[in-house]
Amino acid sequence: MKDTAINTPIDPKQIKGWGIDADPNNDPTYPMRKRMNAEEDPNSKSRPDNLQPVDEEVLKSVERKNVSAVFGTPEPPVGLSGMIRRQAYKYPENQYKRWLPLVLADRVDVVENIVLDLAHGKLPNIWAEKGYDMEWKYNRTAFVTKMATIGAVTAGLVVWLSSGNNKKKKSKNKPADRDYLSRF
Repeated sequence: MKDTAINTPIDPKQIKGWGIDADPNNDPTYPMRKRMNAEEDPNSKSRPDNLQPVDEEVLKSVERKNVSAVFGTPEPPVGLSGMIRRQAYKYPENQYKRWLPLVLADRVDVVENIVLDLAHGKLPNIWAEKGYDMEWKYNRTAFVTKMATIGAVTAGLVVWLSSGNNKKKKSKNKPADRDYLSRF
């Protein structure tokens, strides 16, 4: 399919509001720029060098060619969640193709870490991690409602799953239909 969009150059001076911050007296960041000894129009010369060395994989936006001067690396991307994050960072920040996989990667990371805890012989204390003690103490009504809902959904699932097994067992024990010829 051929792209039918026409790329017409637009004179920025024709755009309403263009250059509104060109006047230093009308620019709210102007005094701060002056205090930081930066030029009125900062360029790459006034940008600080990378203050941190890049020792491990850092995921960066496709909109930026370099990593920011200071960045956090609490945990490098690993496992299935890391693969999902790497794929997500291939898209611009304004697309769902980026944010939805990142949300999914967070959920996958939780499961990966629970499995990792169990593999190391550590039983995660989900009750404390979810803050149920504090919720019981300070928000008892919502806590009881939440637990009742979880209990009802769990009971419903158990009933639904157990009723499905009975139907399967009954259908397996039915005698096979006889041939038409066996009746004679």
